[in-house]
Amino acid sequence: MAFEHERETMVAQQLAARGIRDVRVLDAVRAVPRHAFVPPAVATHAYDDMPLPIGEDQTISQPYMVALMSEALGLGSGAPRVLEVGTGSGYQAAVLAAMGVRVISLERIPALALRARGVLAQLGFADRVRVIEADGSLGWPDEAPYDGILVAAAAPELPRPLLSQLGVGRALVVPIGRADRQLLVRVRRDAEGLREDYLGECRFVKLRGEHGWKEPDR
Repeated sequence: MAFEHERETMVAQQLAARGIRDVRVLDAVRAVPRHAFVPPAVATHAYDDMPLPIGEDQTISQPYMVALMSEALGLGSGAPRVLEVGTGSGYQAAVLAAMGVRVISLERIPALALRARGVLAQLGFADRVRVIEADGSLGWPDEAPYDGILVAAAAPELPRPLLSQLGVGRALVVPIGRADRQLLVRVRRDAEGLREDYLGECRFVKLRGEHGWKEPDR
């Protein structure tokens, strides 16, 4: 299988060595071909420890960040349903799907949504991932409540509509902060209210939309 050795090395050196312990996450990242989600020009770097450009001024996240966010959701067994905000390349959704998760994924850029649908279908994930063109900062209330919400773009503050779509006892994982640097935040919703955990610094592209960044880039 193409890049099989590179994936094994990535999982061992970039994920397990940095503390990713969830076996489902490790197995999913090992199984999903990251090179299928990047442009051919950068495919040889698909398993490097870095984000990569995917066009439309967007990126595919660093493999460690994909694994960390997947693990941070704390998903149980069965077939949990997760809302993903920011489909991008479709790689994060594919990793979740490989974990047995059903994913509703929102993408505001039509070209990326179309491309992600195609790659996910080619890899056999079309039955587990639904990609919708929409303002992700508003969430997707039609399928709420969710067993987890993962935001793969940086918000200036916590997008409130997403909290109302999160199931009780579940987690929302989102980068929050300035345009150039954020903190990865996990918000758990329980019967007593909300609890926040901070999972480290990160850097994502901006979350655009009604409850995200509104001004144009300069």
